[in-house]
Amino acid sequence: MIHSIRFTCVLDTNVFYPLWIRDLLLWFAYHDLYTPKWSKHIFDEWLEVMIRKGIPEEEALKRTEKVNAAFPDALVENYEPLIATLKLPDNKDKHVLAAAIKTNANLIVTNNLKDFPEAYLSSFGLSAKCADDFFTDIIDLNHEKSIKAFRDLVLAKKNPPYDELEVLDIFRNNGLKDTADYLHALI
Repeated sequence: MIHSIRFTCVLDTNVFYPLWIRDLLLWFAYHDLYTPKWSKHIFDEWLEVMIRKGIPEEEALKRTEKVNAAFPDALVENYEPLIATLKLPDNKDKHVLAAAIKTNANLIVTNNLKDFPEAYLSSFGLSAKCADDFFTDIIDLNHEKSIKAFRDLVLAKKNPPYDELEVLDIFRNNGLKDTADYLHALI
């Protein structure tokens, strides 16, 4: 059996907020296909987005707490001093890069690639990928575990229940076209 290389990845808020992308990220992490990392800044942004989208604050807080409890080693700490030293097109993204540097991540998973210039990231030994490319790379490295993670995600959806093809369509509608097509070809 071929094992995947376990990458350490900082997950930006814009891949964490969309429910279906987050669910697949967490199921892939649960199946040891990569190691997830995030920061208080990232979760504060996630909390703000959830509340702005109408999720009650108590429910939003419960979601962040559940995710932190499920992955207790994912929270990056003591990255704040690095923020002021970094230069990115959008100053609001510097905390993501700071967390990635602090935790020695291999990759930042973000759907906002333009704000993470490749040459600048590579000076820190980092790169950034969009969620769709990240998932297809992981699937490529380990078909069996990726399919198991996907199927576990589908089985966990009970209210309402979904079948695999419905979830693949939802992925496509959430910007994960290549991921959905790859999984579809394998199942």
